[in-house]
Amino acid sequence: MFDAVVFAGGGNRCYWQGGFYETAAPRLGLAPKLVVAASAGAFAAIYSLLGTGPEARRLVYDGCGPHLRNFDVAAWRRGEPLCPVGPLYNELLARTIDDAALARLNAVTDLQIAVTRMPRGWPPLAGALLGIGAYQLEKHLLHPVHPRFGRTLGFRPEFVSARSLADASSMHDVLMASSGVPPFMPVTLVDGMPAFDGGLVDNVPVEPLAPIEAASGATLVLLTRLYNNVPDVAGRTYVQPSQKINLSQFDITNPDGIRAAYELGVRDGEAFAAGLGR
Repeated sequence: MFDAVVFAGGGNRCYWQGGFYETAAPRLGLAPKLVVAASAGAFAAIYSLLGTGPEARRLVYDGCGPHLRNFDVAAWRRGEPLCPVGPLYNELLARTIDDAALARLNAVTDLQIAVTRMPRGWPPLAGALLGIGAYQLEKHLLHPVHPRFGRTLGFRPEFVSARSLADASSMHDVLMASSGVPPFMPVTLVDGMPAFDGGLVDNVPVEPLAPIEAASGATLVLLTRLYNNVPDVAGRTYVQPSQKINLSQFDITNPDGIRAAYELGVRDGEAFAAGLGR
């Protein structure tokens, strides 16, 4: 039914995508030959495609909670990261994606993961902070599905195919980079150069869809925010949550909120499939 699927970024909101895809995909017989994803949407895409969502969510539910701090100053004073979400996410990737999982994923589809490269000559951390500021400003002022400020500043998108990666460790690095928003996530190298959150250019990465849509293929884009206006593109279907997901992107203290996002995705996936008569 859909030749390609996009998983937008959105941190914890991406658990909505997991619920949606796991529910709608079997009803619609989805088997996309191309999947494009950014930030936490890439992780959601992987466990959704592999059918390992229940195990991934169990680890998240068990690992998060009010006993944690999103900003741990005491740990920072000990020389540890200020934001524990980075190490926790890295551990989650290590526990859910091994070499066998990568091989299975590559047999299922071509997963393209969006990362962002800095403008030439910019210090990585300063450039990332500027890019994040520009992204947040544009989202709050203009609310576009596809932002433009990042490109105007010289940030460049890059898409890394999972099929080009040698092993699961390389996949972990790309996934960490695609979610790379300092100070929450560490600066990560991809091909020896710093790479950052794919959302700094476009949190809804649709560029790789062009050849499929030009050939009259059908594409599905899974958003994680509510938008008043979505682009009207021939052959492309945008789907967004039926209500606002009240959950901070990097919050590790709220497993109930993560569970609620997933459950909303399940309900929305059922409604979407029913609307298509499946």
